[in-house]
Amino acid sequence: MQTTAVLRGVRLSEQKGRLVADQIRGLPVERALNLLAFSPKKGAVIIRKLLESAIANAEHNDGADIDELKVSTIYVDRGASMMRTSTRAKGRGNRIVKPTCHIFLAVGDGADGKK
Repeated sequence: MQTTAVLRGVRLSEQKGRLVADQIRGLPVERALNLLAFSPKKGAVIIRKLLESAIANAEHNDGADIDELKVSTIYVDRGASMMRTSTRAKGRGNRIVKPTCHIFLAVGDGADGKK
Protein backbone atom coordinates (compact mmCIF):
# COMPACT_ATOMS: atom_id res chain seq x y z
CA MET A 1 0.00 0.00 0.00
CA GLN A 2 1.32 3.41 -0.95
CA THR A 3 0.69 6.67 0.88
CA THR A 4 1.72 9.99 -0.60
CA ALA A 5 2.60 13.48 0.54
CA VAL A 6 3.02 16.43 -1.81
CA LEU A 7 4.70 19.78 -1.23
CA ARG A 8 4.28 22.45 -3.89
CA GLY A 9 6.01 25.76 -4.42
CA VAL A 10 9.04 25.19 -2.20
CA ARG A 11 11.68 27.93 -2.41
CA LEU A 12 14.41 25.54 -3.48
CA SER A 13 15.82 24.78 -6.90
CA GLU A 14 14.87 21.38 -8.30
CA GLN A 15 18.51 20.47 -8.88
CA LYS A 16 19.38 20.95 -5.21
CA GLY A 17 16.25 19.08 -4.18
CA ARG A 18 17.10 16.12 -6.41
CA LEU A 19 20.51 15.75 -4.76
CA VAL A 20 18.80 15.03 -1.45
CA ALA A 21 15.99 12.97 -2.99
CA ASP A 22 18.47 10.63 -4.68
CA GLN A 23 20.07 9.86 -1.31
CA ILE A 24 16.92 8.53 0.34
CA ARG A 25 15.14 6.84 -2.56
CA GLY A 26 14.39 3.20 -1.67
CA LEU A 27 15.60 3.42 1.94
CA PRO A 28 13.58 2.35 4.99
CA VAL A 29 11.99 5.40 6.58
CA GLU A 30 13.96 5.12 9.83
CA ARG A 31 17.25 5.16 7.95
CA ALA A 32 16.05 7.95 5.64
CA LEU A 33 15.05 10.14 8.60
CA ASN A 34 18.43 9.54 10.21
CA LEU A 35 20.26 10.49 7.00
CA LEU A 36 18.17 13.64 6.55
CA ALA A 37 18.63 14.71 10.17
CA PHE A 38 22.40 14.91 9.79
CA SER A 39 22.58 16.30 6.25
CA PRO A 40 23.76 19.92 6.06
CA LYS A 41 21.64 20.76 2.99
CA LYS A 42 18.60 23.05 3.03
CA GLY A 43 16.62 20.51 1.02
CA ALA A 44 17.19 17.88 3.71
CA VAL A 45 15.19 19.89 6.26
CA ILE A 46 12.31 20.35 3.81
CA ILE A 47 12.24 16.72 2.64
CA ARG A 48 12.50 15.46 6.23
CA LYS A 49 9.33 17.33 7.19
CA LEU A 50 7.58 15.98 4.11
CA LEU A 51 8.71 12.43 4.93
CA GLU A 52 7.38 12.78 8.48
CA SER A 53 4.07 13.95 7.02
CA ALA A 54 3.92 10.94 4.69
CA ILE A 55 4.65 8.60 7.62
CA ALA A 56 1.88 10.23 9.66
CA ASN A 57 -0.51 9.90 6.70
CA ALA A 58 0.33 6.20 6.35
CA GLU A 59 -0.17 5.55 10.05
CA HIS A 60 -3.36 7.56 10.50
CA ASN A 61 -5.17 7.10 7.17
CA ASP A 62 -4.06 3.60 6.16
CA GLY A 63 -3.13 2.03 9.50
CA ALA A 64 0.31 1.03 8.22
CA ASP A 65 3.10 -0.30 10.41
CA ILE A 66 5.86 2.33 10.58
CA ASP A 67 8.64 -0.25 10.91
CA GLU A 68 7.73 -1.79 7.54
CA LEU A 69 7.60 1.47 5.55
CA LYS A 70 10.21 2.56 3.03
CA VAL A 71 10.53 5.46 0.61
CA SER A 72 9.12 3.91 -2.53
CA THR A 73 8.90 6.99 -4.76
CA ILE A 74 10.32 10.48 -4.51
CA TYR A 75 10.77 12.99 -7.28
CA VAL A 76 11.31 16.72 -7.55
CA ASP A 77 9.81 18.78 -10.38
CA ARG A 78 10.40 22.38 -11.38
CA GLY A 79 7.86 24.92 -10.17
CA ALA A 80 7.17 28.47 -11.24
CA SER A 81 10.13 30.82 -10.90
CA MET A 82 9.75 34.18 -9.23
CA MET A 83 11.21 36.98 -11.32
CA ARG A 84 12.82 39.94 -9.62
CA THR A 85 14.94 42.78 -10.95
CA SER A 86 18.10 44.37 -9.67
CA THR A 87 19.22 47.83 -10.67
CA ARG A 88 22.56 48.16 -12.42
CA ALA A 89 24.70 50.99 -13.73
CA LYS A 90 23.64 53.38 -16.50
CA GLY A 91 19.91 52.73 -16.09
CA ARG A 92 20.10 49.02 -16.83
CA GLY A 93 18.60 46.19 -14.86
CA ASN A 94 19.39 42.53 -14.24
CA ARG A 95 16.89 39.75 -13.81
CA ILE A 96 17.01 37.71 -10.62
CA VAL A 97 15.36 34.30 -10.93
CA LYS A 98 14.19 32.66 -7.70
CA PRO A 99 13.31 29.05 -8.55
CA THR A 100 10.71 26.91 -6.81
CA CYS A 101 10.01 23.19 -6.98
CA HIS A 102 7.31 20.61 -6.28
CA ILE A 103 8.24 17.53 -4.23
CA PHE A 104 6.24 14.28 -4.47
CA LEU A 105 6.96 11.54 -1.95
CA ALA A 106 5.34 8.13 -1.52
CA VAL A 107 6.01 5.60 1.24
CA GLY A 108 4.96 1.99 1.03
CA ASP A 109 5.38 -1.31 2.77
CA GLY A 110 6.69 -3.12 -0.31
CA ALA A 111 3.80 -5.61 -0.40
CA ASP A 112 2.39 -4.28 -3.66
CA GLY A 113 4.86 -6.16 -5.83
CA LYS A 114 7.49 -3.42 -6.12
CA LYS A 115 10.93 -3.61 -4.62
